[in-house]
Amino acid sequence: MKGKIQFRVRYAETDAMGIVHHANYYIWFEMGRTELLRELGLEYRSMEKKGIFCPVIESRCYYKNSARYDDFLTLETEIKSVNKATWTFSYRVLRDDQLLAEGYTVHCFINREGKPVALKKANPEMYQVMVEKGLIEK
Repeated sequence: MKGKIQFRVRYAETDAMGIVHHANYYIWFEMGRTELLRELGLEYRSMEKKGIFCPVIESRCYYKNSARYDDFLTLETEIKSVNKATWTFSYRVLRDDQLLAEGYTVHCFINREGKPVALKKANPEMYQVMVEKGLIEK
C-alpha cells in the first residue's frame, strides 16, 4: 500500500544556505507514515489508545539531491513488510520527478510497559485490518 502527500519546504526547515537540514527528512517520513496509516484506518492515536505503540528501531536515509526553501515536494510512503513483531516503511522524497532522498524505518510493536508484543495477540482487530488490506498474509 502506497501513500502520497505534497508539501512546501518551510524556511524553518533550512540552514543558512537555504538547504533543508538533514534531520527534517525523518520528520517528513513521520508525516508520510502517519497519513498512510490514517488512509488505511489505522490511526496511530487509536493504536495508542488500544495499548499498541510502534517505536522506531532502525532508520536510514540516503540523500541524493538537496531540497531548498519553498520547493514543492512529494513524499511517497509505502508499507514494505509486516510480520508478527515489526513493520517496515519506505519513503521517497521528490521534487517534480527528481529523487531527492529515499529511506526506510523499521518499527516494533510494544505494549504500554515497553515490552514487545505479537500484534495478532495484542490487538486482533488491528491485525485483522492489516490482513484485509493485504499487508499481512493470514
